Amino acid sequence: MTRRLAHVAQKVGVSEATVSRVLNGKPGVSAQTREAVLTALDVMGYERPTQLRGERARLVGLVLPELQNPIFPAFAEVVSGALAQQGFTPVLCTQTAGGVSEADYVELLLQQQVSGVIFFGGHYAMAGLSHAHYERLEQRGLPTVLMNAAVPGLGFPQVSCDDAAAAEQAVALLVSLGHERVGLVLGPPDHMPSRRKLAAAERALVKAGLELPEDRVEHALFSLEGGQAAAMRLLNRGVTGIVCASDPIALGAIRAARRQGLDVPRAVSIVGYDDSSFMTCTDPPLTTVRQPIEAMGRAAVELLMGELAGTQVTHDELLFEPELVVRGSTGPASVR
Repeated sequence: MTRRLAHVAQKVGVSEATVSRVLNGKPGVSAQTREAVLTALDVMGYERPTQLRGERARLVGLVLPELQNPIFPAFAEVVSGALAQQGFTPVLCTQTAGGVSEADYVELLLQQQVSGVIFFGGHYAMAGLSHAHYERLEQRGLPTVLMNAAVPGLGFPQVSCDDAAAAEQAVALLVSLGHERVGLVLGPPDHMPSRRKLAAAERALVKAGLELPEDRVEHALFSLEGGQAAAMRLLNRGVTGIVCASDPIALGAIRAARRQGLDVPRAVSIVGYDDSSFMTCTDPPLTTVRQPIEAMGRAAVELLMGELAGTQVTHDELLFEPELVVRGSTGPASVR
């Protein structure tokens, strides 16, 4: 107990006597100091006294599927800053292969008495995966916000980039450059954002008088390696323009082209998605579709704060407009 008091006191910058008064529910402590002590207790993994467990900690869980894709740390940075301005502390939960699952993180966050959760991509975007842990959050009435497209039927506020608009912008660019054999590298077939991109790309190509045969659509993991393998198959079928579902996939597609001795963009044009960090520094700089990270992240926090305040918050999906950023990985179509 003495050790716990000392650790928490040092973390908050108050005396051990002050921490003791908070833990024992005694008067003489300001509300701000009391909240700081309880938050430190939660962050450091100490269990709250029984009489305080019913109170929500000023913690918000941020659940990310990975950290390798730069878009997720970028979203987390924006949201963390917005939460701090509201007096909340983010708890970062990142999934790893063979590690703690998304459902396990939900249980841990519930045990920590978090005030809410924001998800940045996860099982909710995959039609074929279990969604039972989201139902548990709904049953508990815990404020929750989902970033990007979710399967139908989940009763949470959603903040999404317009996947259809993103695919239309990418396809329109390639068509304007004279590409007639356009291929797609998307996420898994049951991934909701990828489904939206596929439907929109097909509509855009038909509108331009072109087709999108099944053999010009590949599904891959959201990684450089997945993009390389999928793009290699498309290049073998004579595709001259490739629209990718993420920047890492697009970088894999560029590597696949080079492995086949094809110049980017003279022989093949490649478009990414996200405009994540350092895409201006790649060779060539990547043409991509930018997600409005700042606006989306702040909107997610505003929705969460509204839920916490008990105000009426829209559960309609908020769609944010993406922006096409043209760089050096796209150019006029050539015959090969």
